[in-house]
Amino acid sequence: MVRWWLSILIWGVWCVAAAAQDLTALARVLPAETTLEERRGRVVLELGLSQAVPYRVYTLADPHQLVVELSEVAWQGLDPRTLTVKSAPRLQVGTLAPGWSGLVLDLARPLALQAAQIADLEDGVQVALTLAPVNEDRFRETAGAPATAAAILRNPVPRTAPRDKTVVVIDPGHGGVDPGAEREGVQEATLMLLMARELRDALRRTDAFEVHMTRNEDVFVGLPARAALARQIGADAFVSLHADALAGGGAEGATAYSLAETARSAATALLAERLDRNDILTGVDLTGQDDEIAKLLLEMARLNTTPRSDALAAAIIEGLQENGARVNKRPSRAADFAVLRSADVPSVLVEVGFLSSERDRIELQSPEKRGRIIAGLVQGLREWAATDAQTRVLLRQ
Repeated sequence: MVRWWLSILIWGVWCVAAAAQDLTALARVLPAETTLEERRGRVVLELGLSQAVPYRVYTLADPHQLVVELSEVAWQGLDPRTLTVKSAPRLQVGTLAPGWSGLVLDLARPLALQAAQIADLEDGVQVALTLAPVNEDRFRETAGAPATAAAILRNPVPRTAPRDKTVVVIDPGHGGVDPGAEREGVQEATLMLLMARELRDALRRTDAFEVHMTRNEDVFVGLPARAALARQIGADAFVSLHADALAGGGAEGATAYSLAETARSAATALLAERLDRNDILTGVDLTGQDDEIAKLLLEMARLNTTPRSDALAAAIIEGLQENGARVNKRPSRAADFAVLRSADVPSVLVEVGFLSSERDRIELQSPEKRGRIIAGLVQGLREWAATDAQTRVLLRQ
């Protein structure tokens, strides 16, 4: 909570400075005024810009990073590879979303924002961010993107993996004010966060995946923001994890959902009617286009994405079966879940079991039985990624 208010304060400070300057032109980075240094156990990042712009700063965990969101900045002339210190071994800059830029500083140890200062330069401004050491618990307590992040993304982490890695977004269902299903003291949101972390770690150990999560703590994330993260980082796949509870009981075992055919047209229409056109199709600016053109482009994207989503769901089911995880009698299903409506990112929702089933509930709390599910998900994703890559090569020929 302390860091959230600090974020708002920092946002306001630079906006006040910006009000006195011409913000009509694109801000440029000033490489000569941009430095990264360690000073008496602290890390100081100084960022020079040709003009003040709105911004906010916060930290993220797993991996530990400092994120600065800024109104669009031209980064030409800055070589981030020259800005490294032992406590912050990598700096990245780039575009988070149309109109928004980002600076991401990897942290080798827990550091928290201690101070932010702004100084006028002859040809612009310089902001200095001072990071001080904190213990791991304190870092995790204050880490996380603000609930009303300025950019489209809640977790604006630029894609960093080489193209030979598959980028996967894992979505732990529910969270925060939405705990999901609850049975016998077991809460869906908490259990899915645990499983998402286990799946993330297992995927990373293969060295074949770059993994992002829609949330890494018990916070509420809106459904549109979950899918938006996958689109904005150019994800290859989106996997949402759930463990529902049915009033009548009876359902057991895992199921995998893709978007129902009957829901695809409605999903396309909903996306096309969104006011924020920058957030519905990766790499395509639909600003100014009418709904019919947007619908046409979205439907064209679905022609490619729909069979890939169906194939992903099938591969996950097969992976679960082959690793000894229990699956439902009817494991392949389709539905109109909001997180499945992305037009250009293959997306599946996996019910790893049902909290309304005592057997499932017990198994989901067992590290050994969860391990079978995790292994099945990893196998399914690996086999799907390999087949999908081959298919896409053939389509380009």
